[in-house]
Amino acid sequence: MLERFYPDVYLDSAYGIDYEKLYEQGYRGIIFDIDNTLVPHGAPADERSIALFERLRRIGFRSMLLSNNKEPRVKTFNDKVKTGYIFKANKPFPESYQRAMQEMKTTPENTLFVGDQLFTDVWGAKKAGIRTYLVKPIHPKEEIQIVLKRFLEKIVLFFYQKKQAAENKSEW
Repeated sequence: MLERFYPDVYLDSAYGIDYEKLYEQGYRGIIFDIDNTLVPHGAPADERSIALFERLRRIGFRSMLLSNNKEPRVKTFNDKVKTGYIFKANKPFPESYQRAMQEMKTTPENTLFVGDQLFTDVWGAKKAGIRTYLVKPIHPKEEIQIVLKRFLEKIVLFFYQKKQAAENKSEW
């Protein structure tokens, strides 16, 4: 039951992903959450996030921002990173993920999603058939409803990591 929330990959940061290798593997589109994935909650785009989107363009990736926030927040961030965006995405429902792929002209097979929350970001992407990258939140300061979800996420991540450890042990 909990497996529906398990990410395909769990990493410390969106900035530590080997995007060049993923492009070589055939991936062409990346959908990103913003808050606590690319910058602290509510923070503007910074030099690191701007450089990431420039790097992705150089590699050849198409990208989109997918956020449950209202347009002013998403547009302000996007004005700096210069990619596509969808606001009020209604994650975890898969329709916005599908719309993002349509806009990028990609498919679930060659699209990735990068986000920091299991019950919105990862679950929605998995329902849309997209490979998921869960990253650790950048900053501990979050809205109260997210703090409550983080408690439940810890339970899911405990079982996810236990399963990963068992799979790694069996490979020996």
